[in-house]
Amino acid sequence: MTTHRLDPTPATTTDVFSRDTPPVLTVDPGDTVVVSALDAHGNLEPHRVPGDDRPKMFPSRRGHCLTGPIVVRGAEPGTVLAVHLKSVRPGDWGWTVAGGKDNWLTRRLGLADEPPTWLLWELDTESGTARNHLGHTVRLSPFPGVVGLPPAEPGEHSTIPPRTESGGNIDCRELVAGSTLYLPVTVPGAHLLLGDGHAAQGDGEAGGTAIECPMTVEVVLDVLPSAPVPGCHAETPAGRITFGFAEHLDDAMADALAAMVTWLQSLHGLARGAALALASAVVDLRVTQVANRTWGVHAVLPPGAVR
Repeated sequence: MTTHRLDPTPATTTDVFSRDTPPVLTVDPGDTVVVSALDAHGNLEPHRVPGDDRPKMFPSRRGHCLTGPIVVRGAEPGTVLAVHLKSVRPGDWGWTVAGGKDNWLTRRLGLADEPPTWLLWELDTESGTARNHLGHTVRLSPFPGVVGLPPAEPGEHSTIPPRTESGGNIDCRELVAGSTLYLPVTVPGAHLLLGDGHAAQGDGEAGGTAIECPMTVEVVLDVLPSAPVPGCHAETPAGRITFGFAEHLDDAMADALAAMVTWLQSLHGLARGAALALASAVVDLRVTQVANRTWGVHAVLPPGAVR
């Protein structure tokens, strides 16, 4: 198998999902790709002080600055792209910003009229920690926020909302190194995009951003004929994961749970009611993110929960 490398340049980055974006790399199933990406805003340099405006890959940014698209031979609608995350390495700097917007959440928190608040971070991969300019230290747990395929419909589509059928801006903190994300192929060749590095994030991404950072991700790409679960789903060190994304939290929860019940049926040969009863005993429902113009929920079946 071949190992390829993609670095972020004007020719290898985009800020929208579109099936019409020309691919920048074509690989065979089983190939490894080492993908480097800028931070979500496409900053070409780290911030010098909180909130300063740095040169960007896309001065008129429409969405996340993503690397790709990567075409995988043999990936066709009806098949599933398996993205194996072999390693995830953040850069040495990052940022977090909260507030600065008038929406229901900032109004609820009393921040609608406040300017944005920034934290700047120094990332130390040797110690596995991040330290901000106010002196706080947190543990690193890096993952790519965006791993996804374009919708099947032509035209340009925002990178901000995640999509159950094609992934994208999932922002799930469990998608660390050692995970495999399964994406139903939406367009011939798959056209995979990656980026939006997160050095650390809590479930929910409560303030709207994680520790946003440049990131290098090593992935192995495979094409599977089918999968036991509809929509995007994953196998991670934390367990098997299914996702739901919707305008309302209850719909996102129901979609994530329905997919997990289907997975339990496949794993254990159960009727649907029995699978739901078993899920009630062992499956965790977590809020993935509240930041992307849609609610995200992921259902987690921990390793060894059912024997």
